[in-house]
Amino acid sequence: MKKRTIVILSICAVIIVLAVASIFLFKYFNLGVENKVNGENDLNSVGNEIESEIPKVDEITEEEKYHALARKKISEMSLDEKIGQLFLSRFPTNEDAVNIARDNYLGGYVLFEVDFRDKSFEEVQKMINDVQNAVKIPLIMSVDEEGGIVVRVSSNSNLSDEKFKSSSELYNEGGMERIKQDTIKKSEVLSNVGVNLNLAPVVDVSTDPNDYMYERTIKQNVDIVSEFAKTVIETSKNTDVSYTLKHFPGYGNNVDTHKTGSLDTRSYDEIINNAIPPFRAGIEAGAEAILISHNIIQCMDGENPASISNAVHNLLRDELGFNGMIITDDVSMGAVSEVENVYVKAINAGNNLIITSDYVSGINEVKEALNNGSITEEKIDELIEKTIYWKYYKKMLK
Repeated sequence: MKKRTIVILSICAVIIVLAVASIFLFKYFNLGVENKVNGENDLNSVGNEIESEIPKVDEITEEEKYHALARKKISEMSLDEKIGQLFLSRFPTNEDAVNIARDNYLGGYVLFEVDFRDKSFEEVQKMINDVQNAVKIPLIMSVDEEGGIVVRVSSNSNLSDEKFKSSSELYNEGGMERIKQDTIKKSEVLSNVGVNLNLAPVVDVSTDPNDYMYERTIKQNVDIVSEFAKTVIETSKNTDVSYTLKHFPGYGNNVDTHKTGSLDTRSYDEIINNAIPPFRAGIEAGAEAILISHNIIQCMDGENPASISNAVHNLLRDELGFNGMIITDDVSMGAVSEVENVYVKAINAGNNLIITSDYVSGINEVKEALNNGSITEEKIDELIEKTIYWKYYKKMLK
């Protein structure tokens, strides 16, 4: 009997032990599964957080894409290629424009009336296409087609059925609607021959017939000039040609800087209130380029012409928020022709393109400045990025 009791107790003990072990293992297994699931959820959560910080390809804006492409292109360029992109050189009439552009890696050419004179439409197209087909990075082909007394392409009846009228004539004929029509027609004529940048419109405010710039302006008050700037830029967005607001920060009644220096003595408030609004309106409308004058703006910088003044460029970049191409007026003009190291000063001031009739001196001066540390390659990279960006934006580069 005693033995039987012991056996029964032993069996019960084994059953109890097995039951406890089963309960423990069941809980342990479930806990492991739960932890695994929670762990996976945690990992997924972290993964989602990381993924959310990575911009999707379709979230990248067109501007970001073209800037990224520009930086990549610049990283692949030689120093000589970078330097050349700084220059918007006068078209070398009666010289080998193809080899000059190719050998010096120029950013672009400015063409004048003489370059179109007496040529057929086919001859002009070939002249420009031959250059574009010979270079690795397509050139900006620009003209001053303002209308009125400044016509480069439409002075040739083979290229346009009539000379383009001045902005004041157009405005008097039909207001801003007539300005729109003219911008569309002008862009068509320029694009057909291969021009992709018009160094116009003139958005200086002038109502005094005695002003040097008067005949090239719309001859109206600041509000109408601002509307004019906005109209041209907005209309140009639907064409193949970009337009350039000039002459920043407003020419006023200053003398002709083609011949000599000019001192603008207006107060800062007068310039901000009566000269800057057209540029502001054009920038807000999406202006891609602004050309800076050689006038010395006394209230901002009493020593340097606007084209090489840090203060004037800071106004344009920082105060007005302009992020397009800043272009100097021609540095071969009388107002700056005697300025020492003018190309270096133009670069350090922040110009993306330097108009010149002497690209050789310009390139040599930049190379010397790089050697002596007056400018840096990083500065050049920063400046030409906007030009290369523009060439992607215009589908010239792909």
